[in-house]
Amino acid sequence: MTNDKGNKGYLYGIVLVAVLGGLLFGYDTAVISGAEKGLQAFFLGATDFNYTDMMHGFTSSSALIGCVVGAMLSGLLASRWGRKKSLVLAGVLFFVSALGSMNPEFLFFHRGEPSLGLLWMFNFYRVVGGMGVGLASAICPMYIGEVAPSDRRGMLVSWNQFAIIFGQLVVYFVNFMILGRHTNPIIEQIGQGLNAVAPGSDLWTISTGWRYMFGSEAIPAAMFTVLICLVPESPRYMVMAGRDDKALATLAKINGQSKAQAILADIKSTITVRTERLMTYGWLCVFVGIMLSVFQQVVGINAVLYYAPRIFGDMGMTNPMFNTVMMGVVNILFTLVAIFTVEKLGRKPLLIAGSLGMALGAFGVALTFGHDGLQLVTMVSIMLYSASFMFSWGPICWVLIAEIFPNTIRGAAVAIAVAAQWVFNFIVSSTFVPMFNMHLSAGDNFGHWFTYGLYGVLCLVAAVFVWRLVPETKGKTLEDMTRLWKKKQ
Repeated sequence: MTNDKGNKGYLYGIVLVAVLGGLLFGYDTAVISGAEKGLQAFFLGATDFNYTDMMHGFTSSSALIGCVVGAMLSGLLASRWGRKKSLVLAGVLFFVSALGSMNPEFLFFHRGEPSLGLLWMFNFYRVVGGMGVGLASAICPMYIGEVAPSDRRGMLVSWNQFAIIFGQLVVYFVNFMILGRHTNPIIEQIGQGLNAVAPGSDLWTISTGWRYMFGSEAIPAAMFTVLICLVPESPRYMVMAGRDDKALATLAKINGQSKAQAILADIKSTITVRTERLMTYGWLCVFVGIMLSVFQQVVGINAVLYYAPRIFGDMGMTNPMFNTVMMGVVNILFTLVAIFTVEKLGRKPLLIAGSLGMALGAFGVALTFGHDGLQLVTMVSIMLYSASFMFSWGPICWVLIAEIFPNTIRGAAVAIAVAAQWVFNFIVSSTFVPMFNMHLSAGDNFGHWFTYGLYGVLCLVAAVFVWRLVPETKGKTLEDMTRLWKKKQ
């Protein structure tokens, strides 16, 4: 029931539906972690080409190309179609990608016969899913930020990151259950960048297991597509589209009638035209948003999230998939830390503390990975690295991107910032395997310490960037951001 304080149940209900887009974001990007070895072994069986490390790095990361495209289109679609219709499109793309990745042979190829053409078709379906991720990654936090009251916005947008990490945990567990008594194939290096499947590898995993992992995403994708049709459009978009009455009705349900009138007046005072030029509020505004996205990726976290079973296997762990699930649980717990402290501590302190914790963890991995007797130290360092990201750059970057830009440039600015995020996600993810496997001489660990040492240095640079350039947005309305950036011009 709506009262003068608003209906919290209504607010939390529409946020819950919106964060399903975050769950699909996490599910789609992390499903590769359990499937990539079976997929690699499948394409190593091709007779018309050699499936190299570089090809596998591209295939494991190809969804990120779609993420860039989806993010770049998100501003245009969010401004022209609205936030709601754009999220419906994202759900359809998730669904098509799940079924297509499960059965890339559909219509054009013989099932179970790997070939270069089939590899391209598989990557096409992964790019389609990536477009859904790109749309959802930009528009879900934007939508939540635009419907949430200012005193709860940080917490509610952080729930989107919780959903992303929960989606990753769900798919880790789903992959673990699908694998069951089966095992991932053993991949042997037979030359620089060339591999072969070791004799005795589990054939079911190579032919079928990875298909079920990708196909499992169709269920949450269908749920999201249906449920998003039931939520209202963002009130701030409705004001920009000239639908003040509908905007006021939604604001009243969320905030109460008297407060809704004041919010509507504040929105209308900052939206003098539907959109303004991107640089209307100066280059620093856009630069800070883009660099938040860049640093969220170059600190290297997705190299851990996407390749966790491979990393734990290389460490000598007996059950890498179980270790991956445990890491997912740790990630969930530390994401909750951010959710329940972001409105008390603010955005900047969490980002700086997380950057320093990640640096310590990354340097710990660099110094201990591959050394006999230090596996426990390496494991703790990876957990520290991951946990520090989860209470800082994971959720807080999305909070800031959703709230840091003025209303009239938010669609375009968020699209550019999120596109930059996916570009650097692709760079980090596609370079991790070849970089991690680099050797200066036979048997050395050069690639291990160089890779994580580089990530550690970038974590320290990220801390300095936040300290010097990122404004604190705790407690500020979205309309306050217009006034803040005007003062900085």
